[in-house]
Amino acid sequence: MPGFSGKYYYTMDEKGRLMVPAPFREIIFANYSPKLMVANSAFDTCLNVYPLEEWIKLEEKVKGLPRSDRAVRYFLRKVIASAVETTVDRQGRILVPSAQRQDSGLDSEVVLVGQVEMIELWSKSGWLQETDASRVDRVAFEESLSRYGI
Repeated sequence: MPGFSGKYYYTMDEKGRLMVPAPFREIIFANYSPKLMVANSAFDTCLNVYPLEEWIKLEEKVKGLPRSDRAVRYFLRKVIASAVETTVDRQGRILVPSAQRQDSGLDSEVVLVGQVEMIELWSKSGWLQETDASRVDRVAFEESLSRYGI
């Protein structure tokens, strides 16, 4: 099954409705239910959009983690607590709740980015800042990725 890949620039309307790119819709409808979970990212200023089935896998992993670990509690509070279910409608759109738009600094110009099992949703300005090549240590990143065989 192919994962989510690609980057798409879109406009979100004032009510928070957002078109899901056709390639992403094809993956969703071919492999998942139309139900999606939208949650804050743990460390980035973006939202993570999971097919419900992928979200359930994440929840299963989290259930077995010790609540005494501060990182686990942070993840539960930041990500799990923020999750809201949405559905791809007949027009191929999802609704991004106001609170989540505010948490992630989303405005009308957004970028949807495929991340294999999920989709990241960024403000256009946030995405451009995050991916600014001048902000990374290329040598260190290349060395790190080479350890993973990438």
